[in-house]
Amino acid sequence: MEISGHSVLLTGATGGLGRATATALAARGARLLLSGRSAEALEVLAAELPGGKHRVLPADLAEPGVAERLAVEAGAVDVLVANAGLPATGRLTDFSTEQLTAALRVNLEAPMLLARALEPAMLERGSGHMVFISSLSGKSPSPLSSVYNATKFGLRGFALGLRTDLGPRGLGVSIVSPGTIREAGMYADSGAPPIKGLGTGTPQQVADAVVKAIEKDKVEVTVAPVQQRFLAHFALASPSSAVKAASGDAGQKAAAVVAEGQKNKR
Repeated sequence: MEISGHSVLLTGATGGLGRATATALAARGARLLLSGRSAEALEVLAAELPGGKHRVLPADLAEPGVAERLAVEAGAVDVLVANAGLPATGRLTDFSTEQLTAALRVNLEAPMLLARALEPAMLERGSGHMVFISSLSGKSPSPLSSVYNATKFGLRGFALGLRTDLGPRGLGVSIVSPGTIREAGMYADSGAPPIKGLGTGTPQQVADAVVKAIEKDKVEVTVAPVQQRFLAHFALASPSSAVKAASGDAGQKAAAVVAEGQKNKR
């Protein structure tokens, strides 16, 4: 579908991926409904974007009932880009019940609730698109990422299933699956260096993938170098081999640095 002139609800708008995506969508002529936890950061972002007429909708999706309230406050939405996410790295036993609940709510439950709330009006209009920002961690296991893997595997499965329901009824549903991203995401947030030899992507590439998914109604757009894509597809084909490979020394060490750097962001 065309982006120009349509309203787009973007969650997680002020993070690295969110800002790049907001800029790309605004450049395409979208009217943005920008959501995130910080009202001040959202206002600054809205003022920087081209086009004007963008709205800010502060919301902490980790809180119960907030996703449904956000959908009501957003009003008419032509496109949903569910980008908000929590890091959720570390050993399962390191998570408190509250942290587990927050990770599941933000990464998986909130996108599902937003989709449920926005679907009826889209169907009534006969047009609309939903984009869910997943990850290669939704295809391949990672050390110290069991909770994060669970949310991203779940989100990918939800989006694929939802597309089978809504595609025949004229709505688009897409997944964007980034691999390791420099300048944003878990490695940038934690200060850990990316694993050597696997390459990295950029926030702009993720933003471009979102635009492509909407305009061309793609099922899934992966943003990663060929090495990471190969490993992810290998993991889907041979889970036992993928688990063994992910348990290697290099991956464990890198994951430990990431988890340590993100433990206060759960």
